[in-house]
Amino acid sequence: MGIFSRLADIINSNLSALLDKAEDPQKMVRLIIQEMEDELVRERSNLARYLANQKDLERQCQRHVDEVASWQGKAELAITKGRDDLARAALIEKSKQQELVTSLERERAAADAAVAKLGEEIAQLQAKLDDARARQKAMQLRSDAASSRIQVQESLARGAGAAAREKFERMERRIDEMEARADVSTDRSLKAQFAELEADDEISRELEALRSRMSTTDKQGE
Repeated sequence: MGIFSRLADIINSNLSALLDKAEDPQKMVRLIIQEMEDELVRERSNLARYLANQKDLERQCQRHVDEVASWQGKAELAITKGRDDLARAALIEKSKQQELVTSLERERAAADAAVAKLGEEIAQLQAKLDDARARQKAMQLRSDAASSRIQVQESLARGAGAAAREKFERMERRIDEMEARADVSTDRSLKAQFAELEADDEISRELEALRSRMSTTDKQGE
């Protein structure tokens, strides 16, 4: 079912009100444009028929105007020849042709008015269609801009997350390095302490041996 029921509905329509009431304005404007385009094709086809009919009426009218002039000439000729009877018959035919001319001129005037009115309505329809297309383009631009903003925000969010993860990983590496250095320092300290203990034991043994040798020498000297 169409949005509009006839051409007048389209011309008198308030596009802003229609779009404001629509749940999906972009879909609504597409439907409106499609219906306007279809109606424009129909009305232009009608206009072409009206114009053809107008041309045909003009040709018929001109033919009967020529007939009026022809019978007028025949009536005058008959009078000059003294044939009043033929002149009367010619004037009767002239009258018939004049009546046809009058009738055709009324039809042509009506056709001219119809063509003018339809042409005006087509111009109004085209203006409405141009307006709808402009609104559709504006909607599309706003939609594209909104999509671009969303993409930028998502990219920034992803970038911020990546930066945070990278910073966290750097901190983890630094902690690992500090712990490794601490482990190495601890290992070296323990080794040094044990080495000192071992060295002290060795010195104590040498000192004891030296004392023992000196004591033996003193006893031998006595």
